Amino acid sequence: MEFNHADLFEGLADAIGDRVAVVCGDERRTYAELDAEANRLAHFLLERGVEPGHHVGLHLYNGIEYVAGLLAALKIRAVPINVNYRYVESELLYLYRDSEIRALFYDVEFDARVAAVAPEAPELRHLVSVGGESSIAGAVPYWMALESGKADRGFAPRSGEDVYIIYTGGTTGMPKGAMWHVEDLFMAFGGGNPYGEPRATPQEVIDEAVKAGPMVMMAVPPLMHGAAQMATFIAWWMGATMVYVRRFDPEDVWRTVERERVFTMNITGDAMARPLAEGLAAGGHDVSSLFVVSSTGAILTGAVRDRLQELLPNVMILDNFGSTESGYTASGVAGSSPEKGLRYQPNATAGLAVLDERLRPVEPGSGVLGTVAKAGRIAFGYYNDPAKTARTFVTDSGGTRWLLTGDLATVDTDGTVNVFGRGSQCINTGGEKVFPEEVEAVLKGHPAVFDAVVTGVDDDRWGSRVAAVVEPREGAEVTADELDAHCRQRLSGYKVPRTYAFVPEMVRSPAGKADYRWARRTVEAAGA
Repeated sequence: MEFNHADLFEGLADAIGDRVAVVCGDERRTYAELDAEANRLAHFLLERGVEPGHHVGLHLYNGIEYVAGLLAALKIRAVPINVNYRYVESELLYLYRDSEIRALFYDVEFDARVAAVAPEAPELRHLVSVGGESSIAGAVPYWMALESGKADRGFAPRSGEDVYIIYTGGTTGMPKGAMWHVEDLFMAFGGGNPYGEPRATPQEVIDEAVKAGPMVMMAVPPLMHGAAQMATFIAWWMGATMVYVRRFDPEDVWRTVERERVFTMNITGDAMARPLAEGLAAGGHDVSSLFVVSSTGAILTGAVRDRLQELLPNVMILDNFGSTESGYTASGVAGSSPEKGLRYQPNATAGLAVLDERLRPVEPGSGVLGTVAKAGRIAFGYYNDPAKTARTFVTDSGGTRWLLTGDLATVDTDGTVNVFGRGSQCINTGGEKVFPEEVEAVLKGHPAVFDAVVTGVDDDRWGSRVAAVVEPREGAEVTADELDAHCRQRLSGYKVPRTYAFVPEMVRSPAGKADYRWARRTVEAAGA
């Protein structure tokens, strides 16, 4: 057995097979039951010519089928590919083609989209429909795939060099597939022990899971995002039960926390924290089992965090720093927020640094602004994109290979990293640098604002000026003058937006990230 996700899960299935591994709604599977289900799907794929290195798409809402399909691919050394279910046909066609998926598991709710796109994806040969019959000729229902496969194993040996790909969407352009070797991925996301040193051997992972008392953990984000997939594996390496809701709904989340007695919960920034806080404030839920709420993958603003903490006074609220390409690298320090400054303490084994233009670490306490970078256990490139790989993964003069995250930061004398934001979105107005994340957080702290995106637009005098797209809360009204007064109490004058565009609904990327191109067009139209 190596540090390989499929090997480790099989070891757990043998050691704690009767413990519940996963719950979604009314469905639940023990480790042994989930292992057998994944075995059947793996044999189904093998019998249809899916081989090691082939790509298997997962175009699904959260559910048992998602994690069973994920494990099935890993068992035969195929590569799982996460498909964003919010994508429209043109985006799906890009992803199907770019990832070169050979087989696809998909929910029948997406039947029409899959039917329109699948014939245009030349590598896609096998379809498995989940949740009912598909209208697509040749698609095999999930239950039939299970019945046709064997429940035993008998798979070829695996290694820590097997590949795992996570497609990640950015603020501009199409998504890219971050490629990992599974041992690096395992280590980058906790090494089987998120609270200390990585496990020394694969067997130690199994032994510690056996000794651990049953614990219930919950991943609120969709499994189509790497954060939820990694949270699932982290839970399993601890011998815990992982709980999902099929689709994000605050009431369903709190009902599930109460029913399953959830101990820890993973969320993704304000987009989840704000509606969860509102649902909790409405009352009627027993959340006494909850001990930790951890946010990763998106910014958690101070105002939203404070509200959640007010409603959950006995719960630890953690803010983590990392990315699809880097893994979990740092934790927010006390008082960290976009409004007051994002401050993170790197993990002892993270290999995190802030580099200058010559790829040299900046001097702690110098105030020099550099790029956050990580060495060691990192992704090894982007699938089908050598140009982006070359720009993002660089080697310094000493031979160390770095991942450049794109985040700009300084380093304090105690090693704390102060993150200002993405350099690509930084607004230069009259020679002053403005990071959109800080201004967005202040705007979202106004009680009448539901969402905000800040961008730069051309200005004859200053080169660029700060502009904001604002979505008011339902039923609320707010003016540019009110927001100007709110911002001037909390920001330096040059950071305050000069132009506002008010919209009934914010446009974000299918991954939930700010669409800065759309925001720029919107505020330019408002200014005109």
